[in-house]
Amino acid sequence: MNEWWYPVLFATGLTAGYVDAIAGGGGLITVPVLLATGITPAQALATNKFQSSCGTTLATVRYARHGLLREGDWIPGIVATLVGATAGAWAVQRVHPGLLRPVIPILLLAIALILLLKPDLGRTERPARMAPRPFAIGFGFLLGFYDGFFGPGTGSFWMMACILVMGRDLLGATAHTKVMNLTSNLASLAVFLAAGQVRFPIGLTMAAGQLAGGWLGAHTAVRGGARVIRPLFLAMVVALAAKLAWDAFRR
Repeated sequence: MNEWWYPVLFATGLTAGYVDAIAGGGGLITVPVLLATGITPAQALATNKFQSSCGTTLATVRYARHGLLREGDWIPGIVATLVGATAGAWAVQRVHPGLLRPVIPILLLAIALILLLKPDLGRTERPARMAPRPFAIGFGFLLGFYDGFFGPGTGSFWMMACILVMGRDLLGATAHTKVMNLTSNLASLAVFLAAGQVRFPIGLTMAAGQLAGGWLGAHTAVRGGARVIRPLFLAMVVALAAKLAWDAFRR
């Protein structure tokens, strides 16, 4: 790989970290660039998990320092997400995840439609429809399983679950989503590390950008709230739905 790739990789990590900290979907930016460097798809996915986990970790710390993480909500969720992600990784070896390809874009477009039809959704907190612990355990296992089994859109589903079920505003939902995404990302990363698939020179370069982008993105989200999060989240949901639909169509 030529040396001129490294500034490109840093800039890619910076941009993806910023977007991911606010609305998720940074993989739409990083994975194509990683594949363009000429590494194998498995190495690209592994290296992407490594560099994105760095940005997500810093964004999570930033949200925690602003008091946006409610301990009673996320500790049971972490355990359930780990169990679900492990079960999903086990299941994907026995059932092909391609069955989900036509369904996920439809669900993502439904999320976009809900946000468009309800412009006030997520602007303020609302009464929860479910107790925190059952929510954390139930959705943690369900979405953890999905992330281990298939993956794309997990952050978007977490965001909407936090808003619609727990009544969180967009900023609180974003903070909770970062914790759950980080949990499943680290579980996947452990598997990739054990298999020796992470390309560390590339990953560390992008991670440096991710750290800066994750900090800036979380700072922007905390200061701007729903005014900043909503349009970017909506744009990333639509972009992800379009990409998954295109991938399914090509197959």
